[in-house]
Amino acid sequence: IPNGIDHDMFRPQDGAAVAEFRRRRGLDAPFFLYVARLEHPAKNHVRLIRAFERLVADGAFDGRRDPPGPRRRSGNARPYRVRMHVGDRRVESSAVAALVPVVVVLPVSLAALAVCWWIAGWFTDVTYVTFVLGYLAGAVLLFVKPVQRVVVARLLGARPPTRDERVRLDTAWRSVLQAARLPRDRYVLAVLPADELNAFACGGHLVVVTSLAIDALPRDELAGVLAHELGHHLGFHTVALTIAQWLSVPVLLLSRIGFFLQNVATAATHSFASHSAALTAIGRLVSSLLTAVSWLFLSGLLVANAAGNMSGRGAEFQADQRAVMLGFGPQLSNALRRVVAWGGGERPHSFREHLAATHPPARTRVAKIEAMRRALDAAR
Repeated sequence: IPNGIDHDMFRPQDGAAVAEFRRRRGLDAPFFLYVARLEHPAKNHVRLIRAFERLVADGAFDGRRDPPGPRRRSGNARPYRVRMHVGDRRVESSAVAALVPVVVVLPVSLAALAVCWWIAGWFTDVTYVTFVLGYLAGAVLLFVKPVQRVVVARLLGARPPTRDERVRLDTAWRSVLQAARLPRDRYVLAVLPADELNAFACGGHLVVVTSLAIDALPRDELAGVLAHELGHHLGFHTVALTIAQWLSVPVLLLSRIGFFLQNVATAATHSFASHSAALTAIGRLVSSLLTAVSWLFLSGLLVANAAGNMSGRGAEFQADQRAVMLGFGPQLSNALRRVVAWGGGERPHSFREHLAATHPPARTRVAKIEAMRRALDAAR
């Protein structure tokens, strides 16, 4: 087809046909005819809409828009409004559900902080309330961009991208930010050296991509993955989960110390108290108490993690939806199909595997993404 156009179907119309089109659409003023897929990120719809806004503000047009389609009727044009919420930040339901693990782990964390405060009381006179408030204030630092770049990324084992990785990431990331109308310096990209196709969002600005994902995924699929991770930030999915992880630190620390002391008590009992029944009984009692306390702290952490995984699976679907709305649904679907082809993203088979799963099955996500795309196309 010359120039990609079927001239038998698409050709200039005579004056009568144009007049009939104007009458049918109620177009009694100059108009633009824009033909393209709205979900295509390379079409730069944002700039087009802003330019149209300026024309409306200058009085060049009456500010009406008339989407085509057989379901529209003449005289049914609606006032033009820019409602580009797809790149705006808003609290989504998964962000609210993520507060459940915070509520679960908070009492256990306060108890663990009480133990830490009791130990710190040997060296300082700080009150328990001040000690707790000081620790909770540390969670705020996790959302500060310089702290995420220097401290949090390194704690996660991530590093800044190399020059080649930066080129690949920037090319994909730029298209995502353009579709979302976001500045380039708002988020921090980091690379996690790992032999798996994965990426995750953390804190308020950090996006971490594995080195294998950068090397193995084509640019468009990498853009789909990045759009998904941006969806987590835009939906505030990472806020409560980051706070829950911060609250889990003293719990995990005391659990490990407790199990270590339990092993020490058991070893000391066998080595030094085996000749005395009374000392052996005392050693076993101490070991049992340490084990019970450690499991008490750890059980609260396990329940919080299970609750976090449940809310996290819902957040994955909402981040997928955001990626579709940004125009990266096909790219994300292809990336997930690649994960399946490589043997990942399988459905959990047991109840324990289901509790431990942080993501829904990749095939389920692909099916939902395709359903979202069909619904979006039908709405247009």
